[in-house]
Amino acid sequence: SGALLSFTCVSGVLGVSPVEIEQHLEMGRKLLAAGQLAEALSHYHSAVEGDSKNYLTYYKRAAVFLAMGKSKSALPDLTRAIQLKPDFLAVSLLSGLLLEKLLRSPDQEEAQNQLHKAEELEELQEEAHKAHHRGDYTTTIQVLDRVIELSPWDPESREMRAECYIRLGEPRKAILDLTPAARLRTDNRAAFLKLSRLLYDLGEHHNSLSEIRECLKLDQDDKECFAHYKQVKKLSKQMDSAEDLISEQRYQEAIDKYESVMRTEPNIPFYTTKAKERICFCLVKIKEAELALDTCSEAHQRDPQNIHILRDRAEAYIQLQDYEKAVEDYQEAREFDQDNQEIREGLERAQKLLKLSRKRDYYKILGVSRSANKQEIIKAYRKLAQQWHPDNFQSETEKKEAEKKFIDIASAKEVLTDPEMRQKFDSGEDPLDPENQQGEGGRGEWPFGFNPFQGGNFHFKFHYN
Repeated sequence: SGALLSFTCVSGVLGVSPVEIEQHLEMGRKLLAAGQLAEALSHYHSAVEGDSKNYLTYYKRAAVFLAMGKSKSALPDLTRAIQLKPDFLAVSLLSGLLLEKLLRSPDQEEAQNQLHKAEELEELQEEAHKAHHRGDYTTTIQVLDRVIELSPWDPESREMRAECYIRLGEPRKAILDLTPAARLRTDNRAAFLKLSRLLYDLGEHHNSLSEIRECLKLDQDDKECFAHYKQVKKLSKQMDSAEDLISEQRYQEAIDKYESVMRTEPNIPFYTTKAKERICFCLVKIKEAELALDTCSEAHQRDPQNIHILRDRAEAYIQLQDYEKAVEDYQEAREFDQDNQEIREGLERAQKLLKLSRKRDYYKILGVSRSANKQEIIKAYRKLAQQWHPDNFQSETEKKEAEKKFIDIASAKEVLTDPEMRQKFDSGEDPLDPENQQGEGGRGEWPFGFNPFQGGNFHFKFHYN
């Protein structure tokens, strides 16, 4: 009697065996396929009565009701099937958007089509789980592509595909699946956390912060979400602050802030590389060329195709008067972005400076850096003018050489102490070059064409001011 009672609990009706229930289901399927709906329904009635705990019996009977255009009769069976198996995708499909469509237009042929789709979904989902279990993530994705095509709002399939993308090293594709999936469940904190972490690792700290806040909206005491939230918020605030400082031209403070970023997040490569890139930019701006060169080179090793790093290192080379290297960096940047106007203009300027340096470099003539101020330039000029004044030399050969040197020194002072002329020179144009001045004094000549050392035995007393 104990065994009989146990069997009754399983089957629901005394005398109906599991084998008979399976036979009813199989006969119902064949009759439904043949279009004999009433006969199919009779067999599914028997299956439901025989096993009231089997979600498939309710699902199959609901499918027949839908095929017969009896949508209202199908709803209770679909509801019961969902209660027995909440994660049954085919039931969710029929009881959701597609069922709503059928209620508006109960058509037998359409109902059959939707039934076939639901059955296909069930088979595909099973195939996807098997492929995922054996670690075949590429096949899993291919199967889930079809599942999601049939049921785009199924969170389970999207989460599984996202996991496969992560394992295959394609986090951005995973994000595309997790973004809707996280919102398709009433409480999906795990998906919001995973989504936030993926975005954070890719350097999208603002989006990461938004997603982790969604997790905390569901449960503000969630320990994992809160710990991640604190980290993202701190780093995001530091990076925003650093960029604000740069926009205000407070470059040294920005450098300090980006060094804090590297201390806050030393493990994610994106943030270290980004910090190095921006520190390189700031060092160029404050004309710390040697430091800039080291930092830019380190950043370049981390991100070889970053045109901003190449641009800034080229500018550091220009400050160090290594124009050949500057041209090389700008050319490399141009290869990565042919249409970038800033890179194109930078390359043209570096090429002009290189050409100019092979003629006459006023900074080198005075022995000053490109960042030298007016006082430093005048000081260098006075020292060199005293040293190379022609009256200091006796022989004609020495006087000729000194005269040439003196003219170059005076020309350098003339150009570098005049803001407009210096700007032209810094842009790669010699304002005293005859090609640019159309007949005015050029290389090896006194500025403005006047040479006090020609035309007689004149002696001058110079005031080096």
